[in-house]
Amino acid sequence: MKKILITGGAGFIGSHLAEALLKTNNKVIVVDDLSTGRMDNINHLLKNSKFTFIRETIMNESVMDRLISECDMIYHLASSVGVERIISQPVDTIERCVMGTHIVLKTAARYRKKILFTSTSEVYGKNGKVPFSEEDDMVLGPTINSRWSYATSKAIDEFLALAYAKESDLPVVIVRLFNTIGPRQTGQYGMVVPRFVNQAINNEDITIYGDGLQSRCFCYVGDVIKALIKLMSTSRAIGQIFNIGSEQEINILDLAKQVKKITNSKSKLVHIPYDQAYESGFEDMRRRIPSIKKVNELISWKSQVKLDEVLLLIQKECLKNKKGK
Repeated sequence: MKKILITGGAGFIGSHLAEALLKTNNKVIVVDDLSTGRMDNINHLLKNSKFTFIRETIMNESVMDRLISECDMIYHLASSVGVERIISQPVDTIERCVMGTHIVLKTAARYRKKILFTSTSEVYGKNGKVPFSEEDDMVLGPTINSRWSYATSKAIDEFLALAYAKESDLPVVIVRLFNTIGPRQTGQYGMVVPRFVNQAINNEDITIYGDGLQSRCFCYVGDVIKALIKLMSTSRAIGQIFNIGSEQEINILDLAKQVKKITNSKSKLVHIPYDQAYESGFEDMRRRIPSIKKVNELISWKSQVKLDEVLLLIQKECLKNKKGK
């Protein structure tokens, strides 16, 4: 039995990871300040004697020192989430990503604890070469656009993690997540799929930012969790970076139409300019598609659950939440 620490474990992805690790007879400690995580995500785990929740920020060095010294391995998921939050709170985004991750990494290095760090597809920025592979260049916008603060902060975190691996022999694995979706994800911070589904089941306008022709690949959270756990149990993954995402590409306009059809909604599709949705001068990526060749070759992983199936799961949860209000 292993004792596993999850930072940001009350979040959407973290709560699913905690659930999966408990099912394989591990002890799980979640640390989360609930700035974006929710108790609703983990309430069902509190009765499990192998689960511990600590409400605290990763910026508290003394607490992180104690938790990391006592665990066997770390999944570091704590971060800012959602484009809306990143733009509205750029200072928190940068401090949480850079300073918080530095605390986690240097403490993990002190006690030589294996750590998996979740980075993001955002680090590829405006690179027009798709699909993105792990060695591709970053092409980021100017610093006057706060939209790029998250990508830059996460890139610094990757550099720092690899530096600790080189200088302190820290066993670290880095994953770049591409648009993970599923139950428990909230549209509160601009996440497009739960926002579309909630708008559709309430017959509200489905709001599409820009022309809607920007495309993404949405990956089911259960598939993502399987990749994270398998990578952590694979010694050859140490010191490497892996894309984790679906290869099923869809543009946002077609996604809205698909959501409307699945929910049998009367909603209208309404386009909103980026400047109105976010801020003046906002930039977005037209296509964001991962190459998963590297992770597939190492652990034989690829996403299994199709987008239609995930949308139905999200619809079911949204309807349940609506009835519960």
